[in-house]
Amino acid sequence: MTALRQNEPVLEEVVETTEPRVNVVDLGKTFTAGGSSTAAVSAVSLDIPDGQFVSLVGRSGSGKSTLLRLIAGLLTPSEGSVTVDGRRVSGPPASARYVFQDYGESLFPWLTARDNVAFGARSAGDSPTDAREVSAHYLDLVGLTEAADRYPWELSGGMQQRLAIARALASRPRLLLMDEPFGAVDALSRTRLQDLIQRLWSDLSLTIVLVTHDIDEAVYLSDRVVVLDPTGQGIRADLAIDIPRPRAQLASRENARFALYRRELHGLVLG
Repeated sequence: MTALRQNEPVLEEVVETTEPRVNVVDLGKTFTAGGSSTAAVSAVSLDIPDGQFVSLVGRSGSGKSTLLRLIAGLLTPSEGSVTVDGRRVSGPPASARYVFQDYGESLFPWLTARDNVAFGARSAGDSPTDAREVSAHYLDLVGLTEAADRYPWELSGGMQQRLAIARALASRPRLLLMDEPFGAVDALSRTRLQDLIQRLWSDLSLTIVLVTHDIDEAVYLSDRVVVLDPTGQGIRADLAIDIPRPRAQLASRENARFALYRRELHGLVLG
């Protein structure tokens, strides 16, 4: 490991060089309740190229989840626009899938693990026979082959989240949107899920946008970390993460740049 020189720059602003998979222009969302209005997101512009792993970080209330739901077509913008794969978003894009923090929101408790994943495949137009084959493939990818005939409520939290990921992937998305997907599991399961999603991102050539409160997680997983302003008024910083891939939990976190990215991002989020 090579030590950084004292004045070596650590954080670099992202410069786009490829056609974006996701294009966000002057995006804003205002919620109105009880006669008063609150701007959850305002003046956000962002391009995400095909194949990037991008994390959104910021204080609670900075609009991370709102921005992700706008990209996913689950919310309608109050201003600005979102384009995915060249098409303006007016509902959930066909090429995107959303993974919730609460995996109970996406899993059917009355279906086995196999049938939950097959449901994802059927949503992509697969026949019942093909869907079972696809289900077996993605259960194997996430290490749940032996749990195929078990129900979600028979699985641990980490296994349920792996099942939710398998179900999302079974529909063969090109864009995976993840809202604090590892927040409800224990620390060991979280590290395993981080490495799983890193492997799947690479093997399946996915574009991933991840919302997380965990700055270490953002640095470990991402090509790029976008810091939202704490007031919801746009983007505070958009930073490239220059740590070699493939990454490993110990080796990557011991890289000299990892600690510097973490310190700078803490300052941007908390400052």
